[in-house]
Amino acid sequence: MSDRFFLPFMGLIALALIALAMVWPQGYGARSPGPFGSTPIQQTPEMRAKIEREKDGARRRAEEAVRAVKAAGGAVK
Repeated sequence: MSDRFFLPFMGLIALALIALAMVWPQGYGARSPGPFGSTPIQQTPEMRAKIEREKDGARRRAEEAVRAVKAAGGAVK
């Protein structure tokens, strides 16, 4: 393929990828700009409540494990 066709073709592909990156959802982080963005899943009230429940459960399990080790006579710092 000649450079005469290949390089403009690659330029068009690069522009298309840049345009796609401007409108594609940005994952769970910051909201996408303009009319394309929506509230990220992890920032919805339902998901925040679920995350807090998971954190509380993990904290409770860790405390229970420490109590179990102390009750068994082990030393925990």
